[in-house]
Amino acid sequence: MGYLRQTDPLQLLIDHDYIASDADSQWLFDNDATIEDDASSSGGTDWTLSKCCGNTEIIFLSLLFGYLVLIYFLWDTMLLKPMRLIAVFVHEMGHATACWMTCGSVKGIEVYGNEGGVTKYVGGWRWFIIPAGYVGGSFWGAFFVVLSGDRWASLAASILFLIGMAVSLFYSPNRTMVLLNLGFIALTITFILIDFLVITPFLQFLTLFYGVFIGSFSIYDIYDDLITRTVEGSDAHACHKLIPCCLPRCVGVQFAVVALAFQGLGLYFALVLMASAN
Repeated sequence: MGYLRQTDPLQLLIDHDYIASDADSQWLFDNDATIEDDASSSGGTDWTLSKCCGNTEIIFLSLLFGYLVLIYFLWDTMLLKPMRLIAVFVHEMGHATACWMTCGSVKGIEVYGNEGGVTKYVGGWRWFIIPAGYVGGSFWGAFFVVLSGDRWASLAASILFLIGMAVSLFYSPNRTMVLLNLGFIALTITFILIDFLVITPFLQFLTLFYGVFIGSFSIYDIYDDLITRTVEGSDAHACHKLIPCCLPRCVGVQFAVVALAFQGLGLYFALVLMASAN
């Protein structure tokens, strides 16, 4: 979401009273000395957010909090049903990815209309696979938020999302997941085409919405399923069986802390990238 300032050089030649400021002269005369000055003054990555917040960051934060308000009021409506199901898909892909990373074999990935899901696998390291659903959903939510601030980063995130949805269709998906993934593949490709052929920025809005929703869903799902109640067969119960001294609700609290930390880090790194580009 960048902005370019355009200056008419003919107007500058006609207007003899025009006095260029330091910033204007740097913009107009892009010589080696100026580049060196810019490099030395920029200081690289702005970890302290000293250059925040300009127009880009204000728009980003406004959209992010606007999405949160929209999600809050429309949470239980059918309008957001597909998004809730795609968040379940991301959760299940977290399990599947952890299984692949630990040399296991995924036999099937399914998403159900009641917003449940299951990943069938053999082998792998269960200590890593079981927490990867909620932790993975929180991570990918933050990941999308971070990359939404840049057009090409947003494109990379979208392509990675498309690959994940396409690959999952080869692992015995049920009918709900097939329809869900094909629909979101079509939606994401449509936004990419509009962004590159019609109007820019456009894809970044979708990427940010994906990130905000998936992150919010992970936090709510942890609170609803693992903290306020205990559900037999949940990831928290599976962790409890591995570590009997750690009760399911205790596992849920730990998942919640990790999920909130990921969302905070996602917001911070997104602002760092934008501020560093100023």
